[in-house]
Amino acid sequence: MPTPLFLGLDTEKQQNIFIAGVSEFADYGYENSSTNRIVKKAGISKGSLFKYFPTKEDFYFYVLDEITAELISSLEEKINTLSTDLFQRIVEFSVLEFSWYILYPEKSKMIVKAFTQNDTDIYKKTVLKYGNREQEIYYWFLQDIDTTQFRWNRQKTIDVVKWLLKGFNDDFLTRIQKQAYSDFEMIKKEYVKELSEYIKILKAGIVK
Repeated sequence: MPTPLFLGLDTEKQQNIFIAGVSEFADYGYENSSTNRIVKKAGISKGSLFKYFPTKEDFYFYVLDEITAELISSLEEKINTLSTDLFQRIVEFSVLEFSWYILYPEKSKMIVKAFTQNDTDIYKKTVLKYGNREQEIYYWFLQDIDTTQFRWNRQKTIDVVKWLLKGFNDDFLTRIQKQAYSDFEMIKKEYVKELSEYIKILKAGIVK
Protein backbone atom coordinates (compact mmCIF):
# COMPACT_ATOMS: atom_id res chain seq x y z
CA MET A 1 0.00 0.00 0.00
CA PRO A 2 1.20 3.55 -0.67
CA THR A 3 2.18 5.66 2.32
CA PRO A 4 0.47 8.98 3.18
CA LEU A 5 3.59 10.69 1.80
CA PHE A 6 2.91 9.25 -1.67
CA LEU A 7 -0.79 10.10 -1.48
CA GLY A 8 0.19 13.68 -0.67
CA LEU A 9 2.18 14.07 -3.88
CA ASP A 10 0.70 16.03 -6.76
CA THR A 11 -1.14 13.98 -9.38
CA GLU A 12 1.53 14.39 -12.05
CA LYS A 13 4.31 13.03 -9.84
CA GLN A 14 2.15 10.10 -8.72
CA GLN A 15 1.40 9.35 -12.36
CA ASN A 16 5.07 9.47 -13.34
CA ILE A 17 5.92 6.92 -10.65
CA PHE A 18 2.97 4.73 -11.65
CA ILE A 19 3.95 4.82 -15.34
CA ALA A 20 7.54 3.90 -14.45
CA GLY A 21 6.24 0.90 -12.51
CA VAL A 22 3.97 -0.21 -15.36
CA SER A 23 6.84 -0.04 -17.83
CA GLU A 24 9.24 -1.98 -15.60
CA PHE A 25 6.83 -4.73 -14.54
CA ALA A 26 5.47 -5.10 -18.07
CA ASP A 27 8.95 -5.65 -19.48
CA TYR A 28 10.51 -7.70 -16.68
CA GLY A 29 7.74 -9.07 -14.47
CA TYR A 30 8.12 -8.85 -10.71
CA GLU A 31 11.01 -11.21 -10.16
CA ASN A 32 13.36 -9.60 -12.67
CA SER A 33 12.30 -6.00 -12.11
CA SER A 34 14.77 -3.42 -10.80
CA THR A 35 13.98 -0.57 -8.42
CA ASN A 36 17.06 1.19 -9.84
CA ARG A 37 15.46 1.28 -13.28
CA ILE A 38 12.10 2.31 -11.79
CA VAL A 39 13.47 5.34 -9.96
CA LYS A 40 15.51 6.37 -13.01
CA LYS A 41 12.38 6.27 -15.20
CA ALA A 42 10.34 8.10 -12.56
CA GLY A 43 12.97 10.76 -11.95
CA ILE A 44 13.11 10.19 -8.19
CA SER A 45 15.67 8.84 -5.74
CA LYS A 46 15.61 5.27 -4.51
CA GLY A 47 15.15 6.54 -0.98
CA SER A 48 12.06 8.43 -2.06
CA LEU A 49 10.51 5.33 -3.62
CA PHE A 50 10.81 3.46 -0.34
CA LYS A 51 9.32 6.39 1.52
CA TYR A 52 6.31 6.12 -0.77
CA PHE A 53 6.12 2.30 -0.71
CA PRO A 54 7.74 0.27 2.11
CA THR A 55 8.75 -2.57 -0.23
CA LYS A 56 8.97 -3.37 -3.93
CA GLU A 57 6.09 -5.79 -3.40
CA ASP A 58 3.91 -2.98 -2.02
CA PHE A 59 4.67 -0.90 -5.09
CA TYR A 60 4.00 -3.84 -7.42
CA PHE A 61 0.56 -4.51 -5.97
CA TYR A 62 -0.27 -0.81 -5.99
CA VAL A 63 0.45 -0.68 -9.73
CA LEU A 64 -1.43 -3.94 -10.38
CA ASP A 65 -4.41 -2.71 -8.33
CA GLU A 66 -4.57 0.49 -10.36
CA ILE A 67 -4.39 -1.34 -13.68
CA THR A 68 -7.03 -3.95 -12.85
CA ALA A 69 -9.31 -1.21 -11.51
CA GLU A 70 -8.93 0.67 -14.81
CA LEU A 71 -9.77 -2.46 -16.81
CA ILE A 72 -12.83 -3.31 -14.70
CA SER A 73 -14.08 0.27 -14.85
CA SER A 74 -13.79 0.22 -18.64
CA LEU A 75 -15.74 -3.04 -18.84
CA GLU A 76 -18.41 -1.80 -16.42
CA GLU A 77 -19.11 1.18 -18.68
CA LYS A 78 -20.06 -1.15 -21.55
CA ILE A 79 -21.54 -4.20 -19.81
CA ASN A 80 -25.10 -3.06 -20.54
CA THR A 81 -24.41 -3.09 -24.28
CA LEU A 82 -23.71 -6.83 -24.33
CA SER A 83 -26.12 -9.50 -25.51
CA THR A 84 -28.24 -11.33 -22.92
CA ASP A 85 -27.53 -14.57 -24.77
CA LEU A 86 -24.95 -16.44 -22.70
CA PHE A 87 -22.72 -17.58 -25.54
CA GLN A 88 -22.83 -14.35 -27.50
CA ARG A 89 -22.09 -12.41 -24.32
CA ILE A 90 -18.97 -14.44 -23.60
CA VAL A 91 -17.53 -13.61 -27.02
CA GLU A 92 -18.58 -9.93 -26.85
CA PHE A 93 -17.08 -9.58 -23.37
CA SER A 94 -13.82 -11.09 -24.60
CA VAL A 95 -13.71 -8.62 -27.49
CA LEU A 96 -14.27 -5.72 -25.06
CA GLU A 97 -11.46 -6.93 -22.83
CA PHE A 98 -9.02 -7.33 -25.71
CA SER A 99 -10.00 -3.95 -27.11
CA TRP A 100 -8.74 -2.47 -23.83
CA TYR A 101 -5.56 -4.55 -24.12
CA ILE A 102 -4.97 -3.13 -27.59
CA LEU A 103 -5.37 0.44 -26.33
CA TYR A 104 -3.02 -0.10 -23.36
CA PRO A 105 -0.41 -2.70 -24.39
CA GLU A 106 2.06 -2.06 -21.55
CA LYS A 107 -0.62 -2.35 -18.86
CA SER A 108 -1.92 -5.45 -20.59
CA LYS A 109 1.53 -7.05 -20.67
CA MET A 110 1.79 -6.54 -16.93
CA ILE A 111 -1.61 -8.17 -16.38
CA VAL A 112 -0.63 -11.15 -18.55
CA LYS A 113 2.62 -11.62 -16.64
CA ALA A 114 0.93 -11.19 -13.25
CA PHE A 115 -1.81 -13.75 -13.85
CA THR A 116 0.09 -16.40 -15.80
CA GLN A 117 0.48 -19.47 -13.63
CA ASN A 118 3.98 -20.12 -12.27
CA ASP A 119 5.72 -21.28 -9.10
CA THR A 120 6.90 -17.91 -7.77
CA ASP A 121 5.91 -16.55 -4.38
CA ILE A 122 4.56 -13.36 -5.96
CA TYR A 123 2.20 -15.35 -8.20
CA LYS A 124 0.88 -17.27 -5.19
CA LYS A 125 0.27 -13.97 -3.38
CA THR A 126 -1.45 -12.59 -6.49
CA VAL A 127 -3.82 -15.57 -6.58
CA LEU A 128 -4.66 -15.09 -2.90
CA LYS A 129 -5.19 -11.37 -3.35
CA TYR A 130 -7.29 -11.47 -6.52
CA GLY A 131 -8.89 -14.92 -6.40
CA ASN A 132 -12.22 -13.80 -4.94
CA ARG A 133 -12.33 -10.76 -7.22
CA GLU A 134 -11.92 -13.01 -10.25
CA GLN A 135 -14.92 -15.09 -9.10
CA GLU A 136 -16.96 -11.93 -8.64
CA ILE A 137 -16.15 -10.75 -12.17
CA TYR A 138 -17.35 -14.01 -13.71
CA TYR A 139 -20.66 -13.83 -11.85
CA TRP A 140 -21.00 -10.10 -12.50
CA PHE A 141 -20.79 -10.26 -16.28
CA LEU A 142 -23.14 -13.27 -16.38
CA GLN A 143 -25.70 -11.90 -13.93
CA ASP A 144 -28.47 -10.77 -16.31
CA ILE A 145 -28.23 -13.38 -19.04
CA ASP A 146 -31.29 -15.08 -20.53
CA THR A 147 -31.75 -18.40 -18.69
CA THR A 148 -34.77 -19.69 -20.64
CA GLN A 149 -32.53 -21.60 -23.05
CA PHE A 150 -30.78 -23.60 -20.35
CA ARG A 151 -31.33 -27.32 -20.05
CA TRP A 152 -30.05 -27.38 -16.48
CA ASN A 153 -30.15 -25.36 -13.24
CA ARG A 154 -29.06 -21.73 -13.78
CA GLN A 155 -26.42 -21.61 -11.05
CA LYS A 156 -24.86 -24.92 -12.04
CA THR A 157 -24.80 -23.88 -15.67
CA ILE A 158 -23.04 -20.61 -14.82
CA ASP A 159 -20.54 -22.54 -12.68
CA VAL A 160 -19.74 -24.80 -15.65
CA VAL A 161 -19.23 -21.75 -17.88
CA LYS A 162 -17.04 -20.12 -15.22
CA TRP A 163 -14.85 -23.23 -14.95
CA LEU A 164 -14.50 -23.42 -18.73
CA LEU A 165 -13.48 -19.76 -18.98
CA LYS A 166 -11.07 -20.04 -16.05
CA GLY A 167 -9.34 -23.09 -17.49
CA PHE A 168 -9.29 -21.72 -21.03
CA ASN A 169 -7.94 -18.33 -19.94
CA ASP A 170 -5.20 -19.84 -17.78
CA ASP A 171 -4.09 -22.10 -20.62
CA PHE A 172 -4.23 -19.29 -23.17
CA LEU A 173 -2.19 -16.93 -20.98
CA THR A 174 0.45 -19.60 -20.47
CA ARG A 175 0.75 -20.15 -24.21
CA ILE A 176 0.97 -16.49 -25.22
CA GLN A 177 3.66 -15.92 -22.61
CA LYS A 178 5.90 -17.89 -24.96
CA GLN A 179 5.08 -15.60 -27.88
CA ALA A 180 5.97 -12.00 -28.70
CA TYR A 181 2.59 -10.83 -27.45
CA SER A 182 2.87 -7.13 -28.20
CA ASP A 183 0.35 -7.61 -31.03
CA PHE A 184 -2.86 -7.87 -29.03
CA GLU A 185 -5.00 -7.51 -32.18
CA MET A 186 -3.61 -10.79 -33.48
CA ILE A 187 -3.97 -12.42 -30.07
CA LYS A 188 -7.58 -11.24 -29.85
CA LYS A 189 -8.44 -12.96 -33.13
CA GLU A 190 -6.75 -16.17 -32.01
CA TYR A 191 -8.46 -16.05 -28.61
CA VAL A 192 -11.97 -15.42 -29.98
CA LYS A 193 -11.56 -18.14 -32.63
CA GLU A 194 -10.48 -20.77 -30.11
CA LEU A 195 -13.03 -19.72 -27.50
CA SER A 196 -15.85 -19.88 -30.07
CA GLU A 197 -14.92 -23.47 -30.88
CA TYR A 198 -15.17 -24.49 -27.21
CA ILE A 199 -18.43 -22.59 -26.84
CA LYS A 200 -19.98 -24.67 -29.64
CA ILE A 201 -19.18 -27.82 -27.68
CA LEU A 202 -20.49 -26.32 -24.44
CA LYS A 203 -23.67 -25.05 -26.10
CA ALA A 204 -24.56 -28.52 -27.33
CA GLY A 205 -24.72 -29.76 -23.74
CA ILE A 206 -26.44 -26.75 -22.14
CA VAL A 207 -29.11 -25.51 -24.52
CA LYS A 208 -32.48 -27.26 -24.71
